[in-house]
Amino acid sequence: MQVSIYKLEHQYADSITNFMDFYYGLRLYYFASDLLYDGLSPKQISEAVTKAMNVAKYAKLNLKEHFKPVFSSMDNEVISDCKLSRLGYGLVLMNAETKLLVVGKWQLKVLERFLDGDHIH
Repeated sequence: MQVSIYKLEHQYADSITNFMDFYYGLRLYYFASDLLYDGLSPKQISEAVTKAMNVAKYAKLNLKEHFKPVFSSMDNEVISDCKLSRLGYGLVLMNAETKLLVVGKWQLKVLERFLDGDHIH
C-alpha cells in the first residue's frame, strides 16, 4: 500500500492565500482576550466580536484583514481568542456591553473625534 503525503501539482491559489493570511496577520496587533483586563467577561467579548464581524461583513470589509480566530494561553489554560486589527478592535469595543466604563469611554472618544471633524451635514 502506497501512502501519498503531498501532491506533486503546484497549488498557486493556496500559496497566495497563505501569503495574504500571513500579510494580514502582521497587522493584527490586538487580542480580544485583552478586554478581560478591562472588565468584560468571555461571553461579552464573544458577543462583541460576533457583532463586530457582522458589521465588517455587511460593510463589505475583508474579514481576514481584521479578525483571525486563534488560541491563546491564559492562567495555564488554552482559550479561544481572536487577533484583531486596530479597526477590528475598535469595532469590538463599539459593539461591547455599554454598561462597562472602558466601552463608554471608547464610544464617547470616537464620537467626540467624529463631531470635532464636523462630519455631520
